Amino acid sequence: MRMLEARDFEEYAALHSDFEVTRFTTRTQLSRMDAWKHLAMIVGHWHLRGFGMWGVEELASGKLVGRVGFHEPDGWPDFELGWTIGREFWGKGYATEAARAALKHAFGEMGRDRVISLIDPLNARSLSVAQKLGETIEDHFDLDGHRLIVYGIRKETFDAQL
Repeated sequence: MRMLEARDFEEYAALHSDFEVTRFTTRTQLSRMDAWKHLAMIVGHWHLRGFGMWGVEELASGKLVGRVGFHEPDGWPDFELGWTIGREFWGKGYATEAARAALKHAFGEMGRDRVISLIDPLNARSLSVAQKLGETIEDHFDLDGHRLIVYGIRKETFDAQL
């Protein structure tokens, strides 16, 4: 995992132009301009909050696999761990591996006690990742007319898994 950079834009735009990848996050494929705005928001989150999403890079090829990390814009229910992985990399464990590393960072270096993930109830892949991480259903949250499941995990639960 590493910081996203301008050099990632082409792969980032391609990833976000695939509706199968974005249907549960942005809920629509992104145009190049919207992908640029989205990338800028993700990078800007680091400057405004001191944390954010990392780019996940495949070591063997150097390809951008997707993004994993933290998100808490104004009005968000809590400190969220999220992930978006390109379709060609689905089923290879990248989301789970990177999310687990992010949780370790959140509970260790960042001193967080609890982390949530907001997941569309139809997003079977993300539900599976949350469960592999040890997250459990805590609540629901309505976002832009969509009811999402709030999965959560506490530091003690995460530590007990190690």
